[in-house]
Amino acid sequence: MSRRRWRPAHVLAGLLVLVLTALLSPTPVAGTATASTPRPGGVPLTELTVVSEQVAYGLQRPVALTGLPDGRMLIAEKNGTVRAYHPDTGLAAEPVLDLTARVDTSGNERGLLGITPAPHFARTGMLYVAYTSLPDGTLTLARLPINAPERLQVLLTQEHAEYNNHNGGQVAFGRDGYLYWSLGDGGHANDPYKAGQDLSTLLGKIVRIDVNRSCGAKPYCVPPDNPFVRTRDARPEIWLYGLRNPWRFSVDPADNSLWIGDVGQGLVEEINHIRPWQRGANLGWSCREGTPVFDPDQCRPGVKYTDPVFEYEHYMTESCSVTGGVVYRGSATPEARGVYVASDYCSTLAFAVRPKPTGGYESAIIGNFPIQPTAIDKDVHGELYVLSDLPGWLSKVRFERVPPAPAD
Repeated sequence: MSRRRWRPAHVLAGLLVLVLTALLSPTPVAGTATASTPRPGGVPLTELTVVSEQVAYGLQRPVALTGLPDGRMLIAEKNGTVRAYHPDTGLAAEPVLDLTARVDTSGNERGLLGITPAPHFARTGMLYVAYTSLPDGTLTLARLPINAPERLQVLLTQEHAEYNNHNGGQVAFGRDGYLYWSLGDGGHANDPYKAGQDLSTLLGKIVRIDVNRSCGAKPYCVPPDNPFVRTRDARPEIWLYGLRNPWRFSVDPADNSLWIGDVGQGLVEEINHIRPWQRGANLGWSCREGTPVFDPDQCRPGVKYTDPVFEYEHYMTESCSVTGGVVYRGSATPEARGVYVASDYCSTLAFAVRPKPTGGYESAIIGNFPIQPTAIDKDVHGELYVLSDLPGWLSKVRFERVPPAPAD
């Protein structure tokens, strides 16, 4: 069955301009000016390009990475092992953590999916991980000391047995000290459980919990300002809903906002930017895929949907699956600070998105990442790294300034 659907004229017009950005020309985002608009303290996005340098190879399907205070990068491999890389000593030969006895890797998208250190990792050595657990692919959030995997404690689970795709799996701490975790809609296609708009399940959501306390029988507490704490039949852990497969999101430490790469059905990939005051936002799936309507039966009168800040279509960019990234806050390229960088698993295009001081967003294509990017994250200094899936590579990313083209 064809996946093509009618798109509003303004969306198609914007996407036509996107095609013309192959040479780093501005990419418009719905409702915003182009990327050529200068930003105080920065440069036009079209004057930036990304350059990647491979620094490690031999990884087995690396899917997530995170920086540690001591300068190491931890790399989660899909089979359940975690490898350590340090720029001075390279990739360690042996895993620093092995969870293979717990992880269900059946199907292409199951496995160890996310990893992040506790805010006080230097003192506690505590890691938080997300994975699909044996025997049936249950989505699992757990914590454990890096040197004592036998002390793993499961915090929260969500059944996900029938289909092996759309697991989400990102974990990250916010500046508020709470832990955020993304979960896909249950898999297959067309939102079979209609989970995206259903507040009684964690599928198709980003949750937010307090892991520093326990409440009753739960090894965590629900923050009192979570948006659905007092909503009947809603899971109180939910922070955002209406997601399809938020494979990668990140928290910008500057303002505790979430940048989310949500994988689309067949045509539209989207990036969302959600500030703390937008808690409880409905991102639309499966009423909408990006901004266009996907399933009218899932749309409800009077419901407010939050638009993505950037979207692109597959057939115009040879893309297939967005890989959400991070906001650059490093020091090596001051001109790029505040720029959010993401990519796509198939096209490898490097997308740059940045809020404008006057409102709205600017965006541009600023080059390409190495093949099959699965995760983009930062080290302790805020500098960027990217993983490549089946080649098993880790690459360091830097920005270069591209001089503007001379006027005719």
